[in-house]
Amino acid sequence: MSLHKYILSFLTLIFITFNSLSITILIDPGHGGKDPGHLSKIKGLMTEAQINLLISKKLGHYLEHNLSNVKVLYTRTSDTYPSLDKRVEMANSSKVDYTLSIHCNGSENTSAYGTETHIHGFSSKSSYKLAQLIEKQFKNRAGRKSRGIKTVADIGHSLQILKFTKMPTVLIECGFLTHTSEANYLNSAYGQEIIASAIFRACRTFLKQKHPKINFSKSNKKNKNITNGVSYKVQLMSSIDPLETTISEFKRLGFEVERTKVNSKSMYKYKYFIGPFKTKKEAKKAQKSVQTKGYRDAYIIQFE
Repeated sequence: MSLHKYILSFLTLIFITFNSLSITILIDPGHGGKDPGHLSKIKGLMTEAQINLLISKKLGHYLEHNLSNVKVLYTRTSDTYPSLDKRVEMANSSKVDYTLSIHCNGSENTSAYGTETHIHGFSSKSSYKLAQLIEKQFKNRAGRKSRGIKTVADIGHSLQILKFTKMPTVLIECGFLTHTSEANYLNSAYGQEIIASAIFRACRTFLKQKHPKINFSKSNKKNKNITNGVSYKVQLMSSIDPLETTISEFKRLGFEVERTKVNSKSMYKYKYFIGPFKTKKEAKKAQKSVQTKGYRDAYIIQFE
């Protein structure tokens, strides 16, 4: 082989290798099947296992839809019960890069509420960093009470998924099903969307910081809606499942919220707007208002 062809082949190999870099994340919806997990004292609400699965699937969709070069695997995708040994085996044998175990909490003290993120110990710097980002998102973006990061020393015993997995792993307690208002929140599509999106945001920040050579960016082309004249709306959020526009989280904004179903192949089938506003100045004022009330990513869309 000539030197020129050798160099060309070598550069091609580097290019292919660089562009094939990707991250695999295993999402473990806790409990399932014969093990329902924690139960709410309120009749008719879902079990922990059911909520864990719903949040996990939303989180997986967020990760794969919004990030390039990320592959998501699950320990279960239905109401089954993989043993704790099986979950650890799936993580280690699949050679995943990170594992996220999704749970809801419970306590005999029915006044206890808030989120927690568990790691085995502080020696795992990656797990600790990811846990910090998750609790920061819960507190500052999702408006949840953060109970902080917990280790084996805090709870007095080991958690198998944390102790025996070979990659950075966190176990996320999304709230207490034994607390009335938090149980209702976790049973709502809105609550599940907010929790899943908070974990996603933390993961996105973590991955970009931890793997600067991998391109996680995904082009996001927005469709233009055409109407007569020009007006502006403020988009609050998108969701996988439909949310009622009369829920308290929307009512407190002081604006009428419009839900629009999106006709696309995207998993995000519903978008939520306030407006229309005649001028961009009015839209900006409304945008600032809703951002101070929790919708920090609200943005303005121009309709022509």
